[in-house]
Amino acid sequence: MKPVTVSITVAKPPEQVFDFLEALPNHERFLDHYLTEWTFSGPDIGAKARARANAVGSQDWFEFEVVESEQPRRIAELSSSAGGKRTTRGTYRLQDGPGGGTRITFELEFLEAPRAERLASILTRAFAKRVNAKAMRRLAKQLDG
Repeated sequence: MKPVTVSITVAKPPEQVFDFLEALPNHERFLDHYLTEWTFSGPDIGAKARARANAVGSQDWFEFEVVESEQPRRIAELSSSAGGKRTTRGTYRLQDGPGGGTRITFELEFLEAPRAERLASILTRAFAKRVNAKAMRRLAKQLDG
């Protein structure tokens, strides 16, 4: 499946955005529209989180781990869900934006996906794009608010 990419620009400099994103517990603040019942463990690199999908009838749990961190430009996380049948890599890339701000780009790569999601990849990608675009808008409110 092709990756899903969403972007947004915020007024904060890359160093401040990086510091916010590097702390995995901060992700709950802009992803709780989609994921609930968060738990966290570990330091920045190797930090782990677990959360449940906030969908009617869903029992799907997501497990995240920060696997790369290149201050102040990039943070990558691996995620496992769907009982281990879905593996994704989410990468935050930070670029200098206008007026000292930051352009945040989030790319979600599907490394493995359940058969049904692969067959309906257009729907899978559309859902992922919608959820992550909303997460970027909520992240911008957290950073600029």
